[in-house]
Amino acid sequence: MATRKRSGSGSKRPKEKVVYIYELLLHGANADQNKQNFWDEFFLLQPNTEAFEAELQKLDLAKLCAAKSNLLLLLEKCVDIMDAHDMKRTHNALITLSILTYTMFKKFCNSEDGSAENMFAEFRLGDVEENIKKLVEKIKELIICDSSDTLRFYCFKLLFIVGSGTDNLDDNLLLEYIMSNNLFDSLKKVLSDSTARLEHGHDIVILLALLVNYRKHDATNPYVVKLSLLDDELALHGFGHVISATLFEFIKQQTTNVLSVQNNSWISSLSSMVGNMFLSDEIDEKMYQIRQNNALLLALYEAVHLNRNFITTLATTQAESSSPPSPSNTLNSHHSISDMSSAPIIEVSQYPTNLLVAVFQYCSVVMMDHKNESSAVNLKLCFIILTCISEDQYANSMMHDSNLTFKIFLHRAHMRHRKATTDRSSRPQPLAATLLDLLVEFIVSHFMKKFPMELYLLCTGIIHRTIVYQKRCRVRLIYPWKELWTALISLLKFIVYQEQTLVKKCNIFHLAIQVVNIFNLFITYGDTFLATTSSYDELYYELNREEKVFSEIHAMVLRYTTIEECEYKEDVFKLLNSMVNILAIIKHFQIKIKEWLSAESLSTPTEEQILAQIQKNYDLTLKLQDSLEFFERYTEKPHDQFFRNLVKDVVIDTRKSVYNVIKNYNANKSKEIYE
Repeated sequence: MATRKRSGSGSKRPKEKVVYIYELLLHGANADQNKQNFWDEFFLLQPNTEAFEAELQKLDLAKLCAAKSNLLLLLEKCVDIMDAHDMKRTHNALITLSILTYTMFKKFCNSEDGSAENMFAEFRLGDVEENIKKLVEKIKELIICDSSDTLRFYCFKLLFIVGSGTDNLDDNLLLEYIMSNNLFDSLKKVLSDSTARLEHGHDIVILLALLVNYRKHDATNPYVVKLSLLDDELALHGFGHVISATLFEFIKQQTTNVLSVQNNSWISSLSSMVGNMFLSDEIDEKMYQIRQNNALLLALYEAVHLNRNFITTLATTQAESSSPPSPSNTLNSHHSISDMSSAPIIEVSQYPTNLLVAVFQYCSVVMMDHKNESSAVNLKLCFIILTCISEDQYANSMMHDSNLTFKIFLHRAHMRHRKATTDRSSRPQPLAATLLDLLVEFIVSHFMKKFPMELYLLCTGIIHRTIVYQKRCRVRLIYPWKELWTALISLLKFIVYQEQTLVKKCNIFHLAIQVVNIFNLFITYGDTFLATTSSYDELYYELNREEKVFSEIHAMVLRYTTIEECEYKEDVFKLLNSMVNILAIIKHFQIKIKEWLSAESLSTPTEEQILAQIQKNYDLTLKLQDSLEFFERYTEKPHDQFFRNLVKDVVIDTRKSVYNVIKNYNANKSKEIYE
C-alpha cells in the first residue's frame, strides 16, 4: 500500500513566476513569443533580487553569448517601460536594471580572470548604446519629476551602481554615456530645492564627486567644466549645506560620546577593571564613519579646488534644523532622516554654524586618533582642503574678519603630559584664530615614532600661507602667538632628538626650513601684522628662552654640510642660511642679558626682567631675507596617487553600501510600492 506524502514534508516550494522567467531569459529561450503583453505583466511582478543575481552569477562567457539577445531585450524593455506615471512598473524596472548592472560588473569586471573587455565587447555593439542613452534620458526626467521621491531614490542608486562598477573609475566604459549625456543640470535642480535636497542631497554630492573624477586628467570631463563654472547661489549653498550638516551630525555624535565618558568616570573605572570589552567595536564604528566621510570630503575638495564661487558658501550660516540624512542612512535605507530631537542635549556653542566651522571641528575629532590609517588619509584630505582655502584671498578675508566671530569648541587628544580639558567653552574669535588653534593642536599632538611628515608639511604650509596673507594685507589678528611659537619650537626639538631615526625615512630639513621661515616672517615683517608691540618682545623672549634648541639645530645642520653622501644637501644649506637672523638675535641678547646679570649680581631673573632687557636692546642689524612670502601654489599633480587610491576606496565603499539597499529593498520600500 503506497504511503501518501505529508503536505510540505518532502515537496519543493513552488517556483515564483518571476524566477521562472529569469531562467528562461538567461537560458536563451524566447520568453515573449507566446504572449503579447508579456513585458507589461513581467514588470508588474515583484523582482526577486536574490534569485536574479544567483541566475546571473551562473553565466560564463559562453552562456552570456547565448543569453545576449535576451539581456539586450531586457535592457530595452526596462528602458521603454520607465514612466513617472507608471510607478510600479518603473520601480521594478529600476530594481531589475540595478541587479543586472551590479552582477555583470561584479562577475566580469571585478573578477581576476580579466574578462572585463570581453563583457564590454559583447554589450557595446548594436542597439545597446542607443538604449543606454535613452536610459540616461529617462533617468534625467525621473530625477527632475516631482511625482515620486521613491523613483528618484532608485534612480540615484542605479547611477551609483553604474558609477561604482569597476574598482578603477577610469576603466568604467559605461560612464562614457553619462559623460556624453550630461546629468549636471538635473542634479543642480534637485540640489537647489531645499525639500528635495533633504532626501537626495547626499546622494547628489557623492555622485558628483565620482563623476568629476572620471578621467579628469586625460580628457575634457563635462562635469569638471560644469562644476568649475557653477554660479547658481541656491545650488552652491545646497551643496555646502549637505556637507556641513553631515559633518555636523558626525561631530554631534562624537561630542556626545566624549561627554558621556567624562561624565561617567565610575563607568570608565569599571571598564578598566573588567577590560575594554566593547572598545574595539566602538573604535571600528568610528573608523567606519570616518572612512564613509571620505566621499563627502572628496566632493568638498573638488568644489573648493575647482570653483571659486563656492568660497562664498564657506561662511554662510547653516540652519541646523534642516540637516540631511547621514551617509549611512542615505546609502542603507530610503527616506531615513536622523531625528535630531532625540539626541542628547549638548551646548549649542559646540555645534558648527557654517561649513568652515564644521570642517575645523571635524578635523579636531579626526586628529584625536593618532595611529589609525583611515584617520591619516581623512586628515590629509582635510589639510589639502584647508590649503586650498588658505590660498584664496576672499576666504582669508572672511576668516580674518573681526566682525565675523564664532564660539567653537575644538576637541583635544588625551595626552599624558597635559590635563584633560573639562571646560567646554571657548571665546568668540575670527575663523583664522580657530584655524591656527587647530593647527597648533595638530603639531603638539602628533610627535610619534611613525612621524606623519606629509601632514606636518601641509600643516606648516597652511600656517605659512595664513601669515603671508596677514603680512600682505596688514591684518593684525589678535591671537596668542606664544602658543604657536611654542608649538613650532617643540617641533624643532622633536626633529633634533629624533634626527637619527627620521633622517633615514624623510627629509627633515625641508620641514625645518618651513618652520624657521615662519619665525623669519615674524622677525622681518612682524611690525605689519602683529597686534601689539609687546608681541615682538615675547617673540624674542621665546627665541632666547629656547636658545638650546636652535643651537642644536644649527649644530646638526653644520654636521650634515660635511657629509658628502647626504641626499638632502641642497635643503641642508637652505636651512643653514635661513637660520642667520635667529642665531644673530640669540647671540645678541644672550650677551646683553649676561652683561646685565653680571652687573646686577643676579642668577635667576624673572620673565619681566628679561623682557625689560629685550626692550632696551633692540640695537642689532639683521639680514633682509628674500622669498619669505613665497610658497608654491597648490596643484593636484604631486598628490595624484593619493587621490587615485582615495577615489578607489570611495568607489568600493559606495558599491557595497548601495548594493545592500537594492538587494534588500523589499524591507525598505516595497510595501509602499505594492500597497
